[in-house]
Amino acid sequence: MTQPVGRVALLDAARGFALLHMVAFHFLFDLRMLGVPPGWIAYGPWFDNGWNRAIAGSFLFLAGVSLWLAHGDGIRWRGFLTRLGILAAAAGAVSLGTYLAVPEAWVRFGILHSIAACSVLCLAVLRLPWWLTTAAAIALLVWGPGLSFPAFDGAAWVWTGLGQVHAPMIDYEPVVPWIAPMMLGVAAGRLGTARGLWARLARVEGGRLGAALGWAGRHSLVIYLLHQPLLMGGILGWLWLMR
Repeated sequence: MTQPVGRVALLDAARGFALLHMVAFHFLFDLRMLGVPPGWIAYGPWFDNGWNRAIAGSFLFLAGVSLWLAHGDGIRWRGFLTRLGILAAAAGAVSLGTYLAVPEAWVRFGILHSIAACSVLCLAVLRLPWWLTTAAAIALLVWGPGLSFPAFDGAAWVWTGLGQVHAPMIDYEPVVPWIAPMMLGVAAGRLGTARGLWARLARVEGGRLGAALGWAGRHSLVIYLLHQPLLMGGILGWLWLMR
């Protein structure tokens, strides 16, 4: 299979669109956590179990597409390991920061941890037919959330998602079932390459809005790391001024 040359701008824009949703979600989440939820929104399952999961799933799906586009025709170990090291360092920074800020619910295995771990595990499906990867991902989505075993309880196994109990966390995306959206992204990447989709999309321009979203998508890790401190600082500053 032939991989496209250069970046696919629409994928960067899609990642930027997911970032936009993430910032909006965390802004509303922070307002609720600080006890000043806006009256025009009714928080509920759609917020915590719908919107939140859709955002996390979109990041993992796009990471799966990117994994295929970067390594589908052969794993480029230097680039892969460099990116993995950056992700691991960023995930560690999130764990440390949340441990200092919210020690009762710090992030032991959040979205960055999940992207890093699932990227390694998904190397095993790069050579599989897209339909087989899709079938395995759907099976994980359907049955994965119900899998739990006492042997996987404890901090050493929190990454698996297979334990029956785990400590509270403000962000938790374990490998099971969250590897499924990344697997779907790998499958979509492989199928798209076979149909010539990515080569066509690489020539598509997204206009000013697409360019702005694409810029955000290309700097997604920096934005992810900075957005919560900036949001919390802004909200706390506003509350202080309004006293």
